[in-house]
Amino acid sequence: MRDQDKSLTLTEAVLDPILAREPAGPRVTYYDDATGARIELSGLTLANWAAKTGNLIRDEFGLSPGARVAVLLPAHWQTAAVLLGCWWAGTEVVLHADPDADLALVTPDRIGDVDGVAEVAALSLDAMGAPVRDLPVGITDFATAVRVHGDQFRPGGVGVALDGMRVSEVLAEARVSALRQGFAEGDRVLSSTPWDTAAELIDGYVSVLAVGASLVQVVNPDPTLRVRRIASERVTAHRG
Repeated sequence: MRDQDKSLTLTEAVLDPILAREPAGPRVTYYDDATGARIELSGLTLANWAAKTGNLIRDEFGLSPGARVAVLLPAHWQTAAVLLGCWWAGTEVVLHADPDADLALVTPDRIGDVDGVAEVAALSLDAMGAPVRDLPVGITDFATAVRVHGDQFRPGGVGVALDGMRVSEVLAEARVSALRQGFAEGDRVLSSTPWDTAAELIDGYVSVLAVGASLVQVVNPDPTLRVRRIASERVTAHRG
């Protein structure tokens, strides 16, 4: 493990090299073939949304490093930013319904899964940032709340990062995963796998950022579009 990694949040460890080298380059490109949506985030835009999320977690929900955040969200460009925001704030991400979590970030259909969690925010995952309609009392609309927060963030501590693993452990797993899958700096990685478990999240997302590659994440993939997409997105590696 690199010495400098030991004092960094997971977000700093994976994003700082990207921002120093190529902040404007595409980092997460998201497709939903069921709707035709395509959203692309540069490293800088991803960092800005992550910072807003980190500020929301710290300033609005009052969480400090070491708090637990249940993230019950699909593989999505907004999830990519939310995860980085959680890690930047020094919180531990858990990928299951945990009644002991301090905060849950969920899609509207999973609000019922997090009964007992102190704070809950719902994400519409709408490309235009539309709020969730008719939220129950006590549930925060993420899109409305996050937009007022600043797009710069100063971390305040490092601890457990993902389902009981410390930052150094997640980074080590991510780098091993990238090596196993053949990902390298500058690659464009095509993936349609979910992020429902820690292993899936590390293999399908963290490993890509950890080596300075970029992700082309496709949900509801249309097999007839695959060859054309590989060419148009200049895909050089594949997940799974």
